[in-house]
Amino acid sequence: MSASHEPPDEAVIERSWREPQAFAEIFHRYFDEIHRYVARRLGTDVADDVAAETFLAAFRRRKRFDPARGALRPWLYGIATNLIGRHRRDERRFYQALARTPADQVADGHEERVAIKVTAGGAGKDLAAALAGLPAGDRDVLLLVALADLTYDEVGLALGLKNGTVASRLNRARRKLREALGGVNPMLITEESPA
Repeated sequence: MSASHEPPDEAVIERSWREPQAFAEIFHRYFDEIHRYVARRLGTDVADDVAAETFLAAFRRRKRFDPARGALRPWLYGIATNLIGRHRRDERRFYQALARTPADQVADGHEERVAIKVTAGGAGKDLAAALAGLPAGDRDVLLLVALADLTYDEVGLALGLKNGTVASRLNRARRKLREALGGVNPMLITEESPA
């Protein structure tokens, strides 16, 4: 079935209440996207497990999903971000290890792709260290915007925050990163609003 003829997410969720196997369509629509986000946050070693846990939790909570509060995509990112929270030490260690890794020794794999994604020029090690030093809530907001391309509204839905809180956390994270990078403005922290 082509994308233009796919039933909306809300209809699939509602159908899954009666036909649990229908939830597989949600899995197929969003798994790769959620997996990429988790891998960028925690590395590939745990991404399979955390992404799978995200969809298991979503399946178990599917009757609590309220389309009146927002779209399914940010809801899934919220679940994934909460599960990432259980791996905060792993995330900090990942960024700290990336900060210690000499640029010429980074393998052509996940770590290099992350370094490319989160750097502008040579800021990789410093940026990784700065990301590791951000408060968890600020890092969550920043990375949902930078890695998942969520809007302020979607980040608010994903994390249960008001738009003003999203904006202040994002601005604070950007400022701290700029300070840590000596005024360098990496692609990750561009000034354009995703909304």
